[in-house]
Amino acid sequence: MATPLDIALPATGPALVAHAAGDLRIDEVPLPSPAADEAVIEVRYGGICGSDLHYWLHGAAGESILKTPLVLGHEISGTVVLAAANGSGPEAGTAVTVHPATPGPGAGRYPEDRPNLSPGCTYLGSAARYPHTNGAFSRYVTLPVRMLRPLPDSIYLRTAALIEPASVAWHAVSRAGDVRGKTALVIGSGPIGALAVAVLKRAGAARITAVDLHPKPLEIATDVGADDVINAADAEAIAAVEADVVIESSGNHHGLASAIRGAVRGGTVVMVGLLPTGMQPVPIALAITRELQLLGSFRFNDEIDDVIAALADGSLHIEPVITHEFPLAEALRAFEVAKDSTSSGKVLLSFRDAGHVQ
Repeated sequence: MATPLDIALPATGPALVAHAAGDLRIDEVPLPSPAADEAVIEVRYGGICGSDLHYWLHGAAGESILKTPLVLGHEISGTVVLAAANGSGPEAGTAVTVHPATPGPGAGRYPEDRPNLSPGCTYLGSAARYPHTNGAFSRYVTLPVRMLRPLPDSIYLRTAALIEPASVAWHAVSRAGDVRGKTALVIGSGPIGALAVAVLKRAGAARITAVDLHPKPLEIATDVGADDVINAADAEAIAAVEADVVIESSGNHHGLASAIRGAVRGGTVVMVGLLPTGMQPVPIALAITRELQLLGSFRFNDEIDDVIAALADGSLHIEPVITHEFPLAEALRAFEVAKDSTSSGKVLLSFRDAGHVQ
């Protein structure tokens, strides 16, 4: 079929598919014909998320277990090559990023202004429900226009691949309320932690301390705005910070314990790092006697629009979080690099030269 951009869209295209633990393949998958309110996107970049790594390494991300092959990917940027037939959404040729969530239709109670908490919510590249929700690590992807966010010319597509995880970080910081003039501590300086540092910096935090076990993440955190860094093994130094706001993004109980100990009495701890299911050994008594606020943070809602606006006006600095880029053909190597947090931040896949599987 022809498009206003004179691009002939194929019936199938290459996509990155997790079949089982340790089984990652580039498969030729069908390109679904778009409904009236759907557009076709030519994907340019995709960021490898922790959940993508878990599906590859373990065949599951938490309790989301692979039952059938799953196209991975939810952190993407690209260009509309076929606009929605009903005239809604961006025109062909528009650069876009994607909000990967589809809120659940009214099943179960949740605050109306927090659709990220809807029980039936689905997410691109997720095995949380069956049938699974395929992701967007594909040369071309068909998506509803409500997921698309047009990008101003000032935002490069490469940077735009960070907008989804930056929105997760923005949501986490917003859960703490107004951080202007406050001291902040970020536990775990991987991509989400580093992006939280950048968001805290833009939001006016007075002093930001980043914590990690490895030098590379701490270097990235410094590049995006951290004033101080601490090795995660130095429990005494972490406790001495006495931060007004702590963002816990390590996703393990040791990090949460450090977050509790590093918070000032009466402070706030936002838990954005997803811990394993089940009981977790943390010093909860300390949180009680210090009257800490422990707040969960899960995905995001409309914060994606705030991130785009902040990138467009130059007030949010996140480019240093990207450390590597690989073509789709080298996806396995890209995943190997991404799993090594000692030497990488956000690793991108490039779909520019992704051809058909031979």
